[in-house]
Amino acid sequence: MPRRRIGFWYRFAAVICKPPLVVLIKRDWRGMEHIPAEGGFITVVNHNSHVDPFAYAHYQYNTGRVPRFLAKSGLFKKGLVGAAMRGTGQIPVYRESTDALSAFRAAIDAVERGECVAFYPEGTLTRDPDGWPMTGKTGAARVALQTRCPVIPVAQWGANELLPPYAKKPNLFPRKTHHVLAGPPVDLSRFYGKEMTPDVLKEATEVIMAAITRLLEEIRGEKAPETPYDPRRERIEQRRRTQAQAQARGRQTEGQTK
Repeated sequence: MPRRRIGFWYRFAAVICKPPLVVLIKRDWRGMEHIPAEGGFITVVNHNSHVDPFAYAHYQYNTGRVPRFLAKSGLFKKGLVGAAMRGTGQIPVYRESTDALSAFRAAIDAVERGECVAFYPEGTLTRDPDGWPMTGKTGAARVALQTRCPVIPVAQWGANELLPPYAKKPNLFPRKTHHVLAGPPVDLSRFYGKEMTPDVLKEATEVIMAAITRLLEEIRGEKAPETPYDPRRERIEQRRRTQAQAQARGRQTEGQTK
């Protein structure tokens, strides 16, 4: 399969985005040899800053294999940004609608045409207090098992020091370093031929997230928590704590009225 041509819109985006990125962050980029030179594949990347999609896109642009990101559908409707998103072939994600599966189908089609699709398996910025990858969603595993394409794990760190998760103002000084490390393909062969049940997809996703986390451990020089942060579990625990606090207040009020 031929590689996707970079094209006008990607080159235009590079002209706009690369100069400020070069000024704002230094680069420590490794593992480009693991990015396939030909054929379809997916990359799976951790997400810890609103800046890192641009910084990571710069990394992969320099490999010659431009990525197609899955992005919120609303971005495709915003003037020049929307035109660039459409022109560069990004894939809109329609959440909670009848078009919700269209991104999944588009990702499979792109991989089968020999292109690269970049996934942020966490689905949003990490909420782990120390910036480690959270539990992942199953979209990347679905595409990987459907197409049996190479799955390249990528870890990044540093854009979050420039603009921390959910922060509104960047921390410009001192100049930050954007570290990227791509690893060899994740081995998902033991899942091939199995029915894509929720359990199989969950297990394959855990293998993918573990590969990303190991790379980030190498970048950071420290160990990640044994159990990844799970936002769903945290919401359940938060509801339990809220209910317990409400019950305690109720008992206290009842005791005061007796």
